[in-house]
Amino acid sequence: MLPHVEPQDARPGGLEGRVAIVTGGGRNIGRAMALGLAAAGASVVVADLDGVNANAVAREIEAAGGEAMPATVDIGDRPSIARMVSEALDRFGHIDVLVNNASRFNDLTRGPFQSISDSEWRSALDVNVTGTFNCVRAVESHMRARKWGRIVNVSSGTVRMGRPDFLHYVTSKSALIGMTRSLARELGPFGITANVLLPGVVFTDDQRKSLAPEYQAMILKGQCIPEALTPQAMVGPLVFLCSEQSRYVTGQELAVDAGLTHG
Repeated sequence: MLPHVEPQDARPGGLEGRVAIVTGGGRNIGRAMALGLAAAGASVVVADLDGVNANAVAREIEAAGGEAMPATVDIGDRPSIARMVSEALDRFGHIDVLVNNASRFNDLTRGPFQSISDSEWRSALDVNVTGTFNCVRAVESHMRARKWGRIVNVSSGTVRMGRPDFLHYVTSKSALIGMTRSLARELGPFGITANVLLPGVVFTDDQRKSLAPEYQAMILKGQCIPEALTPQAMVGPLVFLCSEQSRYVTGQELAVDAGLTHG
């Protein structure tokens, strides 16, 4: 007979006592995710390449009564990741949740795939794919020891849309889906889930500046719910994937895009 396991916490969003790392947590979607996890009760390591932004978000969390630690980290550099994890363990003693949100995006050159340089192609994969892999590798043993963990890899709705002139980014975000499915198989026996979040077109300040008004209008027209998505739209789905409520949800892709890519 298979063993029966009682959930540790059946409350929706109950993350009290959990410790979460959010990479790219210093702005936009990452900031909303860090604040949302803290509001759900988690202690949050706000990890970002920009230490000033990481510190600002950590202070926001503390001002709201939560617990947070800023960490300056380059996920393209394994020693930098190792330092972040070590500092998190020194501060909190354990790590329960890893949200791999950091990636190269806004600084990538957009254009026909023939124009992508070898160096920029490698950099996109090194950060978005290998960086994510190295973050998982740095924390999974600590989750395994506690027989509980949540890994959420942030991909992109562009994977389903096949967005043109952005092949290096779309390719790197597609790779996260296969990685996550395999991680779910390997880590499931240890109480660790791995899932993918696919944000749709989220209208951050950066997006509003970079996307032409006619493209923004086209996106809204294509959504089932014709409302502009903000970073806060990702918080509820993320908290669910990081909670005990999602105990039996693993290896899955959850698109949060107002129905843009459901067909």
